[in-house]
Amino acid sequence: MTEVLELRQYTLHPGRRDDLIDLFDREFVESQEALGIRLYGQFRDLDDDDRFVWIRGFADLPARASALRAFYGGPVWREHRDKANDTMIDSDDVVLLRPSGPSGGLALGDRPTGEPTSLVTVTIYHLPPDGGDEFAAFFDNAVAPVLTDTGAAPLARLRTEPAENNFPALPVRTDANVFAWIASFADDKQHHDHVQQLGASIQWTRELLPALVKQVARPPERLYLGPTARSRLH
Repeated sequence: MTEVLELRQYTLHPGRRDDLIDLFDREFVESQEALGIRLYGQFRDLDDDDRFVWIRGFADLPARASALRAFYGGPVWREHRDKANDTMIDSDDVVLLRPSGPSGGLALGDRPTGEPTSLVTVTIYHLPPDGGDEFAAFFDNAVAPVLTDTGAAPLARLRTEPAENNFPALPVRTDANVFAWIASFADDKQHHDHVQQLGASIQWTRELLPALVKQVARPPERLYLGPTARSRLH
């Protein structure tokens, strides 16, 4: 079976993000991991003070349904859900994803020993309804090597999981057909250096970028994320 991941983006009430992060990192990490849920990362959206982003994974779709029933029907969520929900305006911006190929998934790294200063980026390409396989091959064969050479080796390559949401109590977007890749940088300077090198690449600007534009349904969505103190992805 194939791993299933959720990329979850929450819009919060103004000034409440740190309240949610404190609660989440204290109460919702080990309690989910104990049920087999893989907590890959929790993040502050660096472009929006009122956005919280996190990524979790499951061994497969049946494991997802079982683990979510156990967590959201269990004592930890029951005790803390009102405090969590009180911080949120919207929690329904969720895409269900799977690794793009055998090596496309995320590794479950160690948690940081202090507050991370690193930057994590998630680039989301929105594809036409029938897009997918050809774009994934193009990305792996042509785009990923250039990203790697310019300092942004993809840590994961993910695409929409087309199966029906098997835990309807938590909505997921049914309008999304996406391909996403994730990278990590030690700091803002390393990311800036990557952007500069990519912009100076003739292969990127004259060949790959125009080819990317032709294959996507709209401009890519880019998330610039600051890991929380307990994010494995940092």
